[in-house]
Amino acid sequence: MKNDRKVLLLAGAALIGAATLACRACKGQGRVGNQSVPQPAKPVDVARYLGRWYEFARYENQFEYGNDSVTAFYALRSDGLLTVVNRGRHRRNGSPSVAKGRAKIVPGSQAAKLKVSFFGPFFVGDYWVLDHDDDYSWSIVGEPSGKYLWILTRDAVPSVHLRESLIHRVAELGYDTSLLRKTRQTASTSTPVHGEASPVSGAPKPIAEP
Repeated sequence: MKNDRKVLLLAGAALIGAATLACRACKGQGRVGNQSVPQPAKPVDVARYLGRWYEFARYENQFEYGNDSVTAFYALRSDGLLTVVNRGRHRRNGSPSVAKGRAKIVPGSQAAKLKVSFFGPFFVGDYWVLDHDDDYSWSIVGEPSGKYLWILTRDAVPSVHLRESLIHRVAELGYDTSLLRKTRQTASTSTPVHGEASPVSGAPKPIAEP
């Protein structure tokens, strides 16, 4: 009986330890980093926004959890919607992940707000371009709840000055920068992917709908 009780105590301690590690691993997920998300700062020229973006940093989230080498690609569809292709690789085992979806511009938002859909016919996800550079070299993306945030750049590895400036700008927008998780980019991230045109060479041609 004593041995059984000891085994149960050890098993319980192991479960508690595992739960603690899991909580530490997902620290920041689902936390509100901005209690009052601002409206987008300026209109978006969709033609200039198209192409490939590299994720510099984000608020960790369930659907990207553990991913590095994250990119986002946007292209115009024949029906006027946008194709969205998000790619990444898990930081531990290198397994790739690809999520394909669609987005539509919210009327009256000057193209700074999108509704996105990765599952089924319904557009339920909010995608707000809160701010971007005039030359479209970076973009800060959020949504109304303040739980999600992405910082995107055209360069896989932006300069130190730009990285610092973007974190400062995010703080100005009211976000808790301690929740930011910086994304590791590798040399292979910048390798062209079939169907994606380089944003430097101009707006890409429409690609096939997913």
